[in-house]
Amino acid sequence: MEWWIVYLLMGLFVGFFAGMLGVGGGLILVTLMVFLFSLQGFPADRVVHIALGTSLTSIVFTSISSLRAHHRHGAVRWDIVKMATPGLVAGTLLGTFVADRMASKYLAIFFVAFVYYSAVQMFADMRPKPTRTLPGLAGMSVAAIITGIISSLVGAGGGLLSIPLMTMCNVPMRNAVGTSAALGLPIAIAGAAGYIYNGLGQDHLPPLTLGYVYVPALVGIVIGTFVTVPAGAKAAHTMPVPRLKKIFSVILFLMATKMLWTLF
Repeated sequence: MEWWIVYLLMGLFVGFFAGMLGVGGGLILVTLMVFLFSLQGFPADRVVHIALGTSLTSIVFTSISSLRAHHRHGAVRWDIVKMATPGLVAGTLLGTFVADRMASKYLAIFFVAFVYYSAVQMFADMRPKPTRTLPGLAGMSVAAIITGIISSLVGAGGGLLSIPLMTMCNVPMRNAVGTSAALGLPIAIAGAAGYIYNGLGQDHLPPLTLGYVYVPALVGIVIGTFVTVPAGAKAAHTMPVPRLKKIFSVILFLMATKMLWTLF
């Protein structure tokens, strides 16, 4: 029972930041789950895979709640969502097959390196050239495929790539956050399907798993995020986001370091 409570608290914490910033929820979820799953004695060679699959599956529900909240504020650029979705789905599915064939240690190294990069990028909060605009369909498709591949390898909804790309092209920050919430849905659906499929029939997985998805953690996280994602989305339209991004980047950096320590 204590693990269910821990997963619920984790969902409450992560949901607020996911709703507010549109980024980082999956990265913190994966980092925390690797630590918790290791404490529960999950197989070391599959602990990262289970964390990634569970994270992406939880983002299916988080994205629905978050995009509805941002849509009510008129912050979602549906034209961008329409262009990017096919590439996101293709890239994410490809990434899950790559992840299944990677050793847990190397998958963890890739994940931590990406978190460090993302934390520095968020802390720096770099500004784009004022004349830059979004690319056409071909450019959007290539960017979407790359975003999908990386998202599936780190168990995140893609906001840490899509938000910087959109703001670099002078999409307003609040629109970038809202649109990122919508883009996270096709990534999460494709990622969940890929991790469930690749995990079916694997040996030595813990009880109550569906493929690489650990159901007790999924349920606790989803319940928690449904409570706090709307509050986070509301805060995104009322609070100073740049300062909060800096605080969150420090949290990401510390969590990634803790993950390295736990694994190695």
